[in-house]
Amino acid sequence: MLNTPRARRGMVTSPHHLASEAGLRILREGGNAIEATIAMAATLAVVYPHMTAIGGDGFWLVAQPGKAPVAIDACGGAAAAATPELYAANGFDAVPWRGPMAANTVAGTISGWGEAHAISGEWGGTLPMSRLVEEAAWHAEHGFAVTRSQEELTAAKAPELLASPGFSSTFMPRGAPPREGSLMAFPALAATLKRIGTEGPDSFYRGALARDIAADLAAVGAPVSAEDLARHRASRREALSVPVKGASLFNFPPPTQGLASLMILALFDRLGVTEAEGFDHIHGLVEATKQAFLVRDRIIGDPGSMAEDPALWLQADRLDALAARIDRQRALGWPRPSEAGDTVWLGAIDGQGNAASFIQSIYFEFGSGCVMPQTGFVWQNRGASFLLKGDGPRRIGPGRKPFHTLNPAMARLDDGRLMVYGTMGGEGQPQTQSALFTRYAMFGQGLQAAITAPRWLLGKTWGENSVTLKLESRFDPDLVARLRAAGHDIELLEPFTSTMGHAGAIVRHLDGVLEGATDPRSDGAASGF
Repeated sequence: MLNTPRARRGMVTSPHHLASEAGLRILREGGNAIEATIAMAATLAVVYPHMTAIGGDGFWLVAQPGKAPVAIDACGGAAAAATPELYAANGFDAVPWRGPMAANTVAGTISGWGEAHAISGEWGGTLPMSRLVEEAAWHAEHGFAVTRSQEELTAAKAPELLASPGFSSTFMPRGAPPREGSLMAFPALAATLKRIGTEGPDSFYRGALARDIAADLAAVGAPVSAEDLARHRASRREALSVPVKGASLFNFPPPTQGLASLMILALFDRLGVTEAEGFDHIHGLVEATKQAFLVRDRIIGDPGSMAEDPALWLQADRLDALAARIDRQRALGWPRPSEAGDTVWLGAIDGQGNAASFIQSIYFEFGSGCVMPQTGFVWQNRGASFLLKGDGPRRIGPGRKPFHTLNPAMARLDDGRLMVYGTMGGEGQPQTQSALFTRYAMFGQGLQAAITAPRWLLGKTWGENSVTLKLESRFDPDLVARLRAAGHDIELLEPFTSTMGHAGAIVRHLDGVLEGATDPRSDGAASGF
């Protein structure tokens, strides 16, 4: 898939075609980019249940033409009860990856929908939340066709999820993983989405819906309480930014790894590479990734507990010094600790040039696996990234925000183009962003071609223990051999593998023409009109 769709009045992209269709319908009805993105996010929480849910967190970058992007932080903090002592008392020496004790942070994404909807109103948006969740509620009530990835991941992850309350009855209703193409419905989730539409997103935290959710959390044995829900608020924050040749890049501040995404591209820009797809391109980005990850893993975590200002690492002198550490011919010894994750990125740009880059996640496939018995959605396990020991920014504690791999990206090119882009894929998110941006914006490849092209991933992903440099097998064998000779520990994967994430992008040109792209590794669509 190399053709790049183009349009004038609006463009959406997401990793599932039904979600993209929901967003496109909103644009056709006169809705703006934020409204379309909420509709897509709600739909993905139904039709891509292994990848996302309303029980997760979300991060937004939204922008009007000519104005600085606004970041919306919809990340929930740890429960008041979430302390090292709680886990010790229950026999844990680490936060578990699955089950009720992994469901230890407030699910923030619905608060982000609410804050984004408020910004939409400031932009002149008029569509009610009830309309924005309508498509999602229909699919949840009447059923949707299961994708191959849902079938495969249900089968792969079932052994570690079957003990989580509600998982089997919700996602394996016939006692086995659902078959691709079979119908699945979530009636309780449909009712909850309708309530969000009529009662408003705030009810998820402080209304009648919150009371039901708190009862559900208590029923499954999670530490999050009604008081924790009531304390949560989404917030507007300033995006991180850095200049590169020909563009200004924007990404999300901590607790996300947005800093790493910006650093990779800024470091690579300093290497002066002039051609795509060769050794200098791939080796340069991989080595820039290592330098950025070393900084990320040392300083990023709960924003209130961090000892360093991440923006300092985007200053020219620090970036120059780090770039000088990159050996242009040899690989830096690796591995370092890595993060996994499952997520969806989606984006929209409307005909007026308003833009939204949004990422929503439950961390691992199916999150904690705990399904809320009355309200019908799965709760995230993002708090499994907390540490029980030490005193750094990733130590668990009441109200602390967990480290997030999530990071929505945006760029303003000097020639007037506006680009929103991103991907799921945990540790791979900054790496895929770097592949996409360099191919399209630095080396002039077509937008869809830049996403379809073979990709790489340094480190772990999707629950695997391997920390190799993974390459899709479509790379030139001579390039692979040269990377191996330079000291990279290469592992070849299938030609189009979801291990490399589900990327997407939209670009608006100065004349108003919109380009969209989606990932052939997903079930998505880029749609415009």
